[in-house]
Amino acid sequence: MPPNLTGYYRFVSQENMDNYLRALDINVVLRKLVCLLKPDKEIIHTGDHMIIRTITSLRDYVMDFDVGVQFEEDLGPVDGRKCQTTVSWEGDQLVCEQLGEKRNRGWRHWLEGDQLHLRMTC
Repeated sequence: MPPNLTGYYRFVSQENMDNYLRALDINVVLRKLVCLLKPDKEIIHTGDHMIIRTITSLRDYVMDFDVGVQFEEDLGPVDGRKCQTTVSWEGDQLVCEQLGEKRNRGWRHWLEGDQLHLRMTC
């Protein structure tokens, strides 16, 4: 059974964010700004339904979805794109696949102790 990720997670650190944003074709000014942000996460996990809020000083981003059900995700606040997104479990990791303009785009969340980890790919 997958873990319940409900909780509030404070930002600790990030690695390689500029290269990830570059792979998304984000302009240099916005990349520098994003790399300065320290986003927290709030997750509400009830059965197969999840709400994930990414909270920054500039803007919040909310994903509201059912695990295993594809939906259209509007990434306008992030990079101006829309994609078909499916979030599912692979063992204890929550895995997101975002189908659209960019190949191999997605992320995965997992817990180590009380720390939530996030790996984004593109």
